[in-house]
Amino acid sequence: MAYLLVHDDREYLLDPGARMETDLGILEVPEDVSAGDIVQTHLGTAFTVRKLRLPDLFHHLERTGAPMMPRDVGLVLGLTGAGSGDCVLDAGTGTGILAVALGRAGATVESFERDPEFADTARENLAVAGVEESVTVHTGDILDHLGELSGFDVLTLDTEDAPAVIEHAPTLLVSGGYAAVYSPFVESSREVVERAREVGLVDIETRETIQREMDFDDRGSRPSTAGVGHTGYLTVARRP
Repeated sequence: MAYLLVHDDREYLLDPGARMETDLGILEVPEDVSAGDIVQTHLGTAFTVRKLRLPDLFHHLERTGAPMMPRDVGLVLGLTGAGSGDCVLDAGTGTGILAVALGRAGATVESFERDPEFADTARENLAVAGVEESVTVHTGDILDHLGELSGFDVLTLDTEDAPAVIEHAPTLLVSGGYAAVYSPFVESSREVVERAREVGLVDIETRETIQREMDFDDRGSRPSTAGVGHTGYLTVARRP
């Protein structure tokens, strides 16, 4: 598994045994490196070795398209309770940020991604995050495999096909299992809610995911004016 090497505002994601040339000197990572160690370049610049946390992975993993933001990932995990021992069915892998978070929480994940390039990138990211044993990325459309899938504790969808997939939630999920659907557009969320009602899902709720950072300076304190903090809409429902 890779580690994060930090010096002031410099951060490098490196594997044990890796070698990197920087303007601060040549950085060689020992094979037996561990979190908390200090590694120096040949010019004497010291880097602190850190164990990777999910926020580090979000910033340093390879990205394709628009990855799910940490606040959205947190809502999915918090509202579904996905964690150790759960089996999760995921569609719309993308970069794999959500799949990585689910894997690191202890879940076993079967994820589907239609774009082969995205799927390959996600597999590389899973390896960096150290969850390649618990998360499997399938290249293909989940709609083509619904007849083969059942018995999942959680269903997570970040795909334009979500309304069509949610119709099958009663057969995909175990009793009491959760479905979480993320969409950048409210029209899609409305359609998901309508389909979820039609197939008998309960506890259906949709939230806009929005967050404001705070600015503190000599004049006073107020929400930041940099952006509105909106990312999308998250619908959560449950099989009775």
